[in-house]
Amino acid sequence: MKYLSLVWAQLFRSKTRTLLTLLSVIAAFLLFGMLDSVRVAFNAGGSVDGANRLIVASRLSITQSLPVRLQAEIETIPGVQQVTYAMWFGGIYQDQRNFFPNFSVAPNFFDVYGEYEVPPDQLQAFRDTRNGAAVGESLAKKFGWKIGDTIPLQATIFPRGGSNDWPLELKAIFRAKDRSNVGAENQLLMNWTYFDESNDFIKNQVSWFTVQLANADQASRVAQAIDAISANSDRETKSQTESAFQQAFAKQFADIGLIVTAIMGAVFFTLLLLTGNTMAQAVRERVPELATLKTLGFTDGTVLALVMVESVLLVVIGGLVGLGLAAAIMPGVSAASGGVISLPTVPLQTWLIGLGLMVGIGIIVGVLPALRARRLKIVDALAGR
Repeated sequence: MKYLSLVWAQLFRSKTRTLLTLLSVIAAFLLFGMLDSVRVAFNAGGSVDGANRLIVASRLSITQSLPVRLQAEIETIPGVQQVTYAMWFGGIYQDQRNFFPNFSVAPNFFDVYGEYEVPPDQLQAFRDTRNGAAVGESLAKKFGWKIGDTIPLQATIFPRGGSNDWPLELKAIFRAKDRSNVGAENQLLMNWTYFDESNDFIKNQVSWFTVQLANADQASRVAQAIDAISANSDRETKSQTESAFQQAFAKQFADIGLIVTAIMGAVFFTLLLLTGNTMAQAVRERVPELATLKTLGFTDGTVLALVMVESVLLVVIGGLVGLGLAAAIMPGVSAASGGVISLPTVPLQTWLIGLGLMVGIGIIVGVLPALRARRLKIVDALAGR
C-alpha cells in the first residue's frame, strides 16, 4: 500500500492514453455484464415451487405431441401427487409482433402451478367458460385487457372450422407470487377441452405433462418409471426436471451460452491486444525512470510488482465501472424485454466471473512488460541502450 501513490502516478503518466484504454475496458465489461446476465437469466433454474415437478414431453422433440390418455397411467406411479397437461397453441394477437406464449391447459393447471395467484371466483369462471381465457397481470396491463373482454386470438398452427379466428373471453387474471418472476405473467391460457373439440387437426393430444411429486428426492425414480410406460413405442417420452426442460426449450431458439462465449471471446481477445500494447508502451517510455528507481534501492522484484499492480489496477478500474453501468442498465433491459428477461441487476455470478477476468487479463497483459522492467540493467537504461 505504501507504493500506491507511485503506481497511481505511473498509471496516469499519459492521461490521454490511459483514459482511452479505460474506455475500451469499460465498454468490454459493460457488454460482458449485460450478455452474461442474459445467459444467467436463461440458464436459471425453475422456481422454488417447481423443485418437485417433472416435465414429460416427447423424446423426439417438443413439437411432437403425446396422447392425453398417458395422464391416467402416470397418476398410478408411486410418488406422483398429481398430473396436469398443456398444449402449445402458438396464436398471435392483432400482429405477429405481439406474440406471447399461449397454451391450452387442463382444469387443474393452477393447482399444480401454485406460484400463481388467481382470485377463486375468476378461476372458477375460467374453468366453467368453454372459450374462457386466463392471462397474466403483466400481459393484461400491456394490452389494456380487463375481465369480460373478448380477445381475438389468431391461430398460426391450428385452424378452427376452417378459420384462424379463436375469440376468447377473458375470465381470469393471474399474478406471480414472486415479484422477481413477473416475466411468467406474459402468457395466455385457454381451456384444453375447448381447443381439443374445436381445432381441425388433432384430437386427444397434448404437448407435455407436468407431474407434481410427493417428494422431490424421488424425481429420478419417478422419471424412469414414467418413461418406461411408453418405452419402445412410437410415442416415447423424456421426463426431466422443470429447470432442465426450460433450458432445453430456450435452446431451441438459440444457445445463449455459446453466443455469449463467442462474442466475449472476440471482445476480450481484442482487449488483451489493446491493453497489452498500452502497458508495453508505458514501460518502454519509462525505462530511465525505472532505472532511477533501481538506483535508489528498489529491488528487481519490487519493480516487477509495481508494473504488475499498475496493469491489474488499470483493468480492474475499467472493469468495475463497466459492470456497474451494466447493473444500472439491466432493469431497463428487463422492462424492454416484455418479461422474457427478469433481472433487477447484474447477478452475483456475473460479478464473480467478471472480477476473475479483470485480474486474469491484468496479469496476462502485465507480465511481459513487468519481466522487461525486472531485467532492466541500470547502466544500459541510463545510457539509452
